[in-house]
Amino acid sequence: MYYPDELVEEVRDKNDIVDVVGSYVHLTKKGNTYFGLCPFHNEKTPSFSVTPGKQMYYCFGCGAGGNVYSFIMNYENATFPEAVKILADRVNVSLPEIEMSEEMKKQAGEKARLLEVNKEAAKYFYYLLRSERGKRGYEYLKNRGLSDDTLKNWGMGYSDIFSDDLVKYLRSKNYRDEDIIKAGLASHDEKRGLHDKFWNRVMFPIWDINHRVIGFGGRVMGDGEPKYLNSPETIIFDKSRNLFGLNFARSSKKGRIILCEGYMDVISMHQAGFNETVASLGTAFTSGQASILKRFTDNVILSYDSDGAGVKAALRAIGILREVGISARVLNLKPYKDPDEFIKNLGPEALEERIKNARNSFYFEIDNLAKQFDLSDPEDKTRFHTEIARMLCRFSDDVERNNYLEAVSVEYGILAEALRKLTGKIVQETGLATRQRIVLKSGTADKSDPNEGINKTQRLLITWISEEPDIYRLVKEYISYKDFTDEVYREVAMLLFKDLDEGKLKPADIISKFISEDDQRKVAAIFNTRLLDLNGNIIEGSAAERAHTLKDIVLKVKENSYDYYSSRLGSDVEALNQVIEGKKLLEKLRRTNFSL
Repeated sequence: MYYPDELVEEVRDKNDIVDVVGSYVHLTKKGNTYFGLCPFHNEKTPSFSVTPGKQMYYCFGCGAGGNVYSFIMNYENATFPEAVKILADRVNVSLPEIEMSEEMKKQAGEKARLLEVNKEAAKYFYYLLRSERGKRGYEYLKNRGLSDDTLKNWGMGYSDIFSDDLVKYLRSKNYRDEDIIKAGLASHDEKRGLHDKFWNRVMFPIWDINHRVIGFGGRVMGDGEPKYLNSPETIIFDKSRNLFGLNFARSSKKGRIILCEGYMDVISMHQAGFNETVASLGTAFTSGQASILKRFTDNVILSYDSDGAGVKAALRAIGILREVGISARVLNLKPYKDPDEFIKNLGPEALEERIKNARNSFYFEIDNLAKQFDLSDPEDKTRFHTEIARMLCRFSDDVERNNYLEAVSVEYGILAEALRKLTGKIVQETGLATRQRIVLKSGTADKSDPNEGINKTQRLLITWISEEPDIYRLVKEYISYKDFTDEVYREVAMLLFKDLDEGKLKPADIISKFISEDDQRKVAAIFNTRLLDLNGNIIEGSAAERAHTLKDIVLKVKENSYDYYSSRLGSDVEALNQVIEGKKLLEKLRRTNFSL
């Protein structure tokens, strides 16, 4: 889907990035830049920057960066056309009908057909459940305590005992076999031909956030396997980017989300009045689902089964939620296995009381850690305390770490001063390495990359030019975009230098030239390098000192370029020209002094 470039640029120009990001993130101005806590990862010290002059944002902690479109796409989990629409509506810009390429028209048509096939299948399953043929499924759901209103509200259905029942029905409605298969409703093999994916199951329609049926879950009647069967992933159904029940839970006014494991738990919870409940879709909880939850709340209650598997799943979810900045709490359902059992036995009021007293996720992790040690044994007890100290090192903020340390000391009967010394020792020994691991995981440049030193110098030059465009007239005689040896860096330099030659500077526009999110993050990093000289010191001082630093950086970029093309002689026709020209310019550059 495409909007005219001129319109995309108009919408971007009318949406000041400080205003847009500031409506989601609390920003504080420092000099010419605004800072806040990054909405894309968990942090206590602001490293998320928004630069009005560049109309860009960049996080020095996790590497997230881009322009207003990138921000809306990542924060709202929106496509590019959706981001354009959101921002256009914000500034009252009218959008024309979206122009589509033939390929995009084909894909949009296919999505529409699959949504229609799923909708028709859901109607048929719904009808069957309420017919004589669906009596077994209906009785099962009623025995599970679901009311007729609940069955209707959730569109519950039934798939018949015949393995081609749905196929015959959909064919009678003139749906193509190809679309029935692509929707995940049927499979084809030589022995059975086209046959249903679901049969003899109660059916749970799965909706997206806009209440469109994108898939199904089916619970088998009897002892068949698998007990629960889910639609395969399709072009309209991405399990890692959807949550069961979110289409209802998003409208809840309770300020929290309860995360369960299964469909029945969600439906039972909603029936009992907990309309803020969702579940992952037959797979382990994912970072994509955590990011979706972050859009709606910072308060997540984990209501997983109380058995070993449920505890393991809860511990995994805690770590994933922490990555997106959500500190979860864990619901204690004992002596019952799941929320459905708990409600049936103790009622909604008791569950609400349990929710109010849900366990802090950090305590929950320590509780489960304690089970691995014999605390009556001094050696094991010491190891347990050491592991607690390691866990406390997760908190980069000293105040937060100290608050948790004091609370944990009381909770587990540990001398606070002893735990503080142990934690301090671990921070001193491993703190730097831990921070480096976090940075590498978050997407910032890998310091072990042999080209990182070269790339850093090139980033530094581009950032400096973008912040002080007059520098370009000093260096353009010696540097061209071809001196940037990384493909993305080269394209950024080409676009930047072209804009400067035309008397304009729009880094936010340059970001939009790159399609992939990884490339956009990389471009944002290129424009947001800290201005440090080659020795790692802040670039400051007199004009003469800054000019000397600029020459050092330009010279380094040119030397790296010369070495790069020299190594490619014989395999690259362009290399010879670059080497000859580069040598001349290097000699001239070494004799030149810049004046700022």
